Amino acid sequence: MGLNDYIRIVRKRWWIIAVAVVLTAASALVFGELQDEEYTSTVEVIIEPARPDLGLTQSTKWLLRTYMTVADSNKWAQKVIDELGLSMTDQELRGNVRFAALDDRMVIKIEVEASDGDVANDIARTWADLLVQWRNQENAEQNKEDRVSAELRDPPSYSQSWPPRRSILGAAGAVFGLVVAGVVIFFLEWVETGVIRTPQDLERQLGLPVVGAIPPND
Repeated sequence: MGLNDYIRIVRKRWWIIAVAVVLTAASALVFGELQDEEYTSTVEVIIEPARPDLGLTQSTKWLLRTYMTVADSNKWAQKVIDELGLSMTDQELRGNVRFAALDDRMVIKIEVEASDGDVANDIARTWADLLVQWRNQENAEQNKEDRVSAELRDPPSYSQSWPPRRSILGAAGAVFGLVVAGVVIFFLEWVETGVIRTPQDLERQLGLPVVGAIPPND
């Protein structure tokens, strides 16, 4: 198919594209309005060795995942629940918390999802404080020069993670509408393949110009 064929199809089927885009975009916006809001709180705990020694620094990088594993446990989840008085099980809470050990920046990142942004911040802060306290306890048994400290980089902050902004939902719905319209138009064009209604259809089928036509009987 050439460019002229695509232009012809768009001119002929433009209303299908318009209807599909409007319906899917509107449906996406309505769907977003009906969804419960979810928030994600993020906090980072800096892990820092006591001295700028290459060996200690490298060991600390290797231990980041161990520290993360210690923090990501049912035991710690229950401590957070007890301290904040949350009405959930430790497994449910852990399902809403994600950990990441970023050894290039020497931080442990904690992300918490909740239906309330302030609650998400409270959980993230409490969990990070537990990590700091645990490191302080571990440091008490180490020589000062061998200690690895932990501290909050900044207070936790939250942002809305679901549903997305209206502009994003609307754009996603419109794109989906274009896909749906494309499928429908392709099907209609395929069904009409071989159907000759006009001289132009005959020319496209045979690749020859039409030089005459028999007028219909009255």
